[in-house]
Amino acid sequence: MKRKILALTWLIIVSACSLAQNREIHILSANDIHAKLEYMPQLSAIVDSLRAIDPQLLVISAGDNRTGNPINDQYEPTNYPMVSLMNFIGFDCSTFGNHEFDSRQSGLAEVINLSNFPYINANTIADPSLGIHNIPYKIFNIDGISISILGVVQLGTKGFPDTHPDNIKGIHFSEPEKTIKEYKWITEKCNVNILLSHLGYKEDIKMSSMFPYYDLIIGGHTHTQINGGEIHNGVLITQNVNKLKRVTLTTLTVENGKVVKKEAKNIEVSTYPKKNHVAEEMVRYFNDNDFFQRQIAIAETPFSSTEELGMFMCDAIAEETKSDFAIWNYGGVRLEELPSGPITVNNILQLDPFGNKCVELHLTGEELINMLVSCYTNDEKLFPLTSSKLYTTITFDTKDNLKIKKIDVRTADGRKLNKKKTYKVVTNSYTSTICDSPRNDKGTDLNVGTSDLIIQYLERIGKVNYSGKKCQTKR
Repeated sequence: MKRKILALTWLIIVSACSLAQNREIHILSANDIHAKLEYMPQLSAIVDSLRAIDPQLLVISAGDNRTGNPINDQYEPTNYPMVSLMNFIGFDCSTFGNHEFDSRQSGLAEVINLSNFPYINANTIADPSLGIHNIPYKIFNIDGISISILGVVQLGTKGFPDTHPDNIKGIHFSEPEKTIKEYKWITEKCNVNILLSHLGYKEDIKMSSMFPYYDLIIGGHTHTQINGGEIHNGVLITQNVNKLKRVTLTTLTVENGKVVKKEAKNIEVSTYPKKNHVAEEMVRYFNDNDFFQRQIAIAETPFSSTEELGMFMCDAIAEETKSDFAIWNYGGVRLEELPSGPITVNNILQLDPFGNKCVELHLTGEELINMLVSCYTNDEKLFPLTSSKLYTTITFDTKDNLKIKKIDVRTADGRKLNKKKTYKVVTNSYTSTICDSPRNDKGTDLNVGTSDLIIQYLERIGKVNYSGKKCQTKR
């Protein structure tokens, strides 16, 4: 009788171990949400339906949860609407995107303290006095299957994430590649290994080649739409466009402690037919703010491109400061289109959400050209936009279409920019900081926000029309 009981007990133990090592792990991942509060009720409903099937679903963000919606970014405390909705949905973790640092040091510390989930980032080390409590990795356990998640954030040409340098004082960053190597030991102890990356699509492919022991790379930063997932060097890579249009549901099948199958599919969030009603009420509460809905001007025709919007922004600050020209880093224009009709305060703060100040510089024509090139180099190879009084033709090297071969800069009347003449130029404080080209005038802070100047300009002129206008040609 005892032998039969022992045999039965052994069978139960073996069966339990077998069950623990054979399971589908489900992961729902978002990236670059940029405080798209309107779609959070749909995301909440998606999570509800998936958790009804698998209560241990992991919900993960690859960073840039904030920046782009003034309702969220200018809330007190900053980013609270997004944090509260992510808490309500039940996110399991997030990594830092470069825009998490837009909260500045104290704001980021407060965001982390308000979050019911950890921020996983291994290459960010903050001075303890700042109270920024991120962790390098986390190991989840689902039915006996160990899942490691290591987080990393991109570094720009200056060695820190793409944010204003003032936002990261007291915070140090290590190279992602070096950091990932240092944590290989975790992957040797876990059944499933995930790299939570805010490095960008091309870098993720590079990481898959360098670190093939990861099962999955959940990516962000470049807003690259991947159809489901892509396998590179045996590693599954996922990423979606920004502003929560889509999320990815990844299924990893684990047998005997190893991942044997990987599948990923996109889920449309913007058109999802259901909404969580509690999340919907939360969004309605946060959006109930008359200040942001105030109309300030009329767009006679739609803005249909980043270039049109950037050119308008440059004209606005140039006109309001009575400057000759204005320049703006391409990545600092945060909308790609704007419909015709009323323009509100909210629209402008979405377009220019960073709280940058206007900076005045006195530059020779040659210094201005050098500054344009420096901005291109330090803004992820995106050529800056200018006011309508300048027109730039950029010729790229045919062997390397990212290397500039020639630049021709002309004034509105078609004349070449005088390289020896000194011009009054204005820009935003981020552009003036990252553009480190040699110049005699390092710039004067006018102590007025660029968004304030744009609003002031629109209130003065009343109507705008930039349909089809261009400030540059690339060839």
